[in-house]
Amino acid sequence: QVQLVESGGGLVQAGASLRLSCAASGRTFSTYVMAWFRQGPGKEREFVSAITWSGNSPYYADSVKGRFTISKNHAENTVYLQMNNLKPEDTALYYCAARPGIVSFRQDEKYDYWGQGTQVIVSS
Repeated sequence: QVQLVESGGGLVQAGASLRLSCAASGRTFSTYVMAWFRQGPGKEREFVSAITWSGNSPYYADSVKGRFTISKNHAENTVYLQMNNLKPEDTALYYCAARPGIVSFRQDEKYDYWGQGTQVIVSS
C-alpha cells in the first residue's frame, strides 16, 4: 500500500523559508514522478513542482521558479520542497503526489497517489 506523508508546514512571515518533506513508502518509485501541488483558500489545486525519481531534472510553476527547490533523497525515500522568500500568496495546503510516467505531469488528475497535505500560512 502506497503512502505519502507530508510534513514541515507552518505559519511564517513573508520572506521566511520552510522545507516540506514527503516520505514515500509501499512500493518502488524508480519510474515515478514525484510532485508538489497546492490549494489556496478559495482556489483550485495547482501544480507547484515535480521531479522524476530516476532523473535530476526538476520542473516548476512560473510562480515559484527561483524561490522553490525540489530535491530527493533515495536512501530515505523522501522528496523535499525548499521554499524561500515566501509570499502571502504562497499560503495553501501543500500536497505530495506520485504517478508513473512523465506525460502531463502538471495535471493533478493524472496522479495516482496523494498525501494528506501540510498547511503553509504566510503572513504579511
